[in-house]
Amino acid sequence: MNPVWIAIILLSYFGLLLLISRLTSKGADNEGFFIGNRKSPWYIVAIGMIGASISGVTFISVPGWVISSQYAYMQMVLGYLVGYQVIIWFLLPLYYKMRLTSIYGYLNQRFGYWSYKSGASYFLLSRTIGSAARLFLASAVLQIAFFDALHIPFAVNVLIIMGLIWLYTYKGGIRTIIWTDSILALMFLTALILTVILVMKDLNLGWTDMVGQIRESGLGKIFFWDDFGGDRKHFIKYFIGGMFITITMTGLDQDLMQKNLSCKTLKDSQKNMAWFSLSLVPINLLFLTLGALLILFARARNIEIPAASDSLFPMIATGGYLAPVVGVIFIVGLVAAAFASSDSALTALTTSVTIDILNKGNAPEEVTRKVRNRVHIVLTLIFLLVILLFRALNNRSIIDTIFTIAGYTYGPLLGLYVFGMFTRYAIRDRLVPVVVVLAPVLTFLIQHFSQQCINYVFSFELLLINGLLTFLFLWFIRRRS
Repeated sequence: MNPVWIAIILLSYFGLLLLISRLTSKGADNEGFFIGNRKSPWYIVAIGMIGASISGVTFISVPGWVISSQYAYMQMVLGYLVGYQVIIWFLLPLYYKMRLTSIYGYLNQRFGYWSYKSGASYFLLSRTIGSAARLFLASAVLQIAFFDALHIPFAVNVLIIMGLIWLYTYKGGIRTIIWTDSILALMFLTALILTVILVMKDLNLGWTDMVGQIRESGLGKIFFWDDFGGDRKHFIKYFIGGMFITITMTGLDQDLMQKNLSCKTLKDSQKNMAWFSLSLVPINLLFLTLGALLILFARARNIEIPAASDSLFPMIATGGYLAPVVGVIFIVGLVAAAFASSDSALTALTTSVTIDILNKGNAPEEVTRKVRNRVHIVLTLIFLLVILLFRALNNRSIIDTIFTIAGYTYGPLLGLYVFGMFTRYAIRDRLVPVVVVLAPVLTFLIQHFSQQCINYVFSFELLLINGLLTFLFLWFIRRRS
């Protein structure tokens, strides 16, 4: 693919995002940065949530996942829908009732200082690793398609991308993000639809023919019911895992909840979440269909399917196998998805560090602003370092890596919130840091020895095991109050 086109795309994106930032950040104070002054239109937030949750990982990894898992991912998507109902009817009312800026303030009021700091620290760890993994994947593709042609090293590539994201987010925060993410989400959804249509056209398939070929190829299998113990793709494992991944990675995640808390009222926030959750079903189904079409295309053209599933979509889109316009559309969608997830994550992490870790939420306006700006810069550099670490170590599907990490890092948050919301006990707050370290360690040991001892292969239900262990340990350190 011609690097000139990629340069034009990147510069166009950058110019558009800076313009939006300039328009939306005028007069932005700390409350505007953190929660958009609670004036965000719910429908704009709903569109932006698609961009923040889908990300460049879904854009690349989910189509490639069809190689090994067919349409099994839809089992998780169905679990997502149940998880979103829990968020709509239990977590959002709690957050709005307490008028929280950081959702981890709940842990401070419910349990105490150490629970609060433990919860916020796990969010920082989870979101930093997860968001860096997402951006790593997009940066790796851009490196091959553009930066290598200019002999620019990967570290400089990531520094440029992080610098662009920092420039349009550092002033307006959420006030800017809800608008930029909405535009970026519409861009990558358009790119997804156009890519599906163009691949179908190249294969001379209509919609009915496409469905028939996917079914005949065996790639379209959704439900897996056999071998509960030995198959990671079993329906119950994926469905339960999807449900709790949504509750934790959305409902207990400052990044995605920060957008919801910027809505004017609880009712608006619930409408946003309802429409957003329903949209994920057809969107993810389309991503999987794209993956199946790419496999059919590779088979028809005798193209060797790559061992690394994340390489399938980039290889075919930018490798000259299709019309050049497909490569342009792919880069448009990839950059939009990568920016939409990373910018909101950087803003949420800045909010959490400033309020939860450094306790500057109630400081004078100017003091908070200065601290917030410094934190924003430091986190940008941390993102850079973690992405470089991923490049050195990663050798598996990124989306699988993210969900596996989530099982260990979001489990303690799940246990803390469930214990707080469904029991009336206080706890020995100083022991909570021990609990939230011990539970993931035991979860790892259970996963490691389960296949040898009981012939059971864990999947994403590790998150549930981790949360349950955290809950049990909290029960042991409870005290009546």
